[in-house]
Amino acid sequence: MDSTRRTALVAGGFYVLTFVSIPTVALYGPVHDADYIVGTTSDNPVVVGGILEVIVALACIGTAVALYPVLKRHGGTRALGFVSARILEAAGIFVGVASLLTVVALRRADVGADALVTGQALVAFYDSIFLLSQGFLPAVNALLLGSLLYQARLVPRVLPVLGLIGAPLLVVSDVGTLFGAWDRLSPVAAVAALPIAVWEFSLGVYLIVKGFKPTAPTAGTVTADARPIQDAAV
Repeated sequence: MDSTRRTALVAGGFYVLTFVSIPTVALYGPVHDADYIVGTTSDNPVVVGGILEVIVALACIGTAVALYPVLKRHGGTRALGFVSARILEAAGIFVGVASLLTVVALRRADVGADALVTGQALVAFYDSIFLLSQGFLPAVNALLLGSLLYQARLVPRVLPVLGLIGAPLLVVSDVGTLFGAWDRLSPVAAVAALPIAVWEFSLGVYLIVKGFKPTAPTAGTVTADARPIQDAAV
């Protein structure tokens, strides 16, 4: 297995791993209750959701680091931009998780009703940073990575087209949420996010199963062990 195939496997695995956070929509439900801090429901779902999101953040960084050696051969600036945006996305996720875990910590400390406003503010902060880190930045990632993969033909072009179509839809959805046209968990927002979700999951599966399509810069990448054999054959 050459280095490019290994890169595709690792990157594809990280992309699929980012979908472990899907249950957080339900897990974070209780923390959005106005009286969560003084409630009696278990706080374990919020902790589990936080762990899942931390995994997603690490997987986000993993996708960027794994793909960079291949992407930089086709567009160094966009490849670096993709890595930067992916790291920003992960950082936003970490900060958001920290805000919810702070709410859990306040609840466990039995601070009582005096901390209700603080808890609500922390949850609102999570919702706001989610809109940026897991709403807007995935659109930026799709534009950078999608344009690179489309131009270089590293995967079937239908895959990056999904990302390039989904990016503006996601931005429009985020703007609508900011102006109060709909909630970030509304059906409208879910439909707008679907193309990006399909793009990322399909890309992950394709890279795991097929790897990159042969191109001039990638097809020539072989392992050090293979070069002597090729030289001998010549």
